[in-house]
Amino acid sequence: MNIPDPLSLIEYPCDFPLKVVGRVDGLPAKLAIHSKRDAITPSLREDSPLSGAVKHWRQDFIEAVLTIVKRHAPDFDEETLEFKISKRNTYLSLTCTIRAISRPQLDALYQELYDHPMVAMVL
Repeated sequence: MNIPDPLSLIEYPCDFPLKVVGRVDGLPAKLAIHSKRDAITPSLREDSPLSGAVKHWRQDFIEAVLTIVKRHAPDFDEETLEFKISKRNTYLSLTCTIRAISRPQLDALYQELYDHPMVAMVL
């Protein structure tokens, strides 16, 4: 039986979309988010020598987020993962819709994602 949390506006269990934004151009998200965009964002064409590194960082970011999400929501289906890359190939946003079962589960998930060095923002 699920006991309602009087402090929560969410009724558990529920499907809960979680958006995770990370910097995927090779710079640490926590450092780069405070820098001037044009000074640190290289323009990346597909034939640029940096494009391979960017693709590697994207994959690392996706794998890191999936590992954390699955630790807190083991039933998360990776096939439902949605993603979008920013116009300048600087940021990647991932949307994971999990089956949330409690506020402590969401709090722990948000905290671990926020603490990861590749994550710039969690919504």
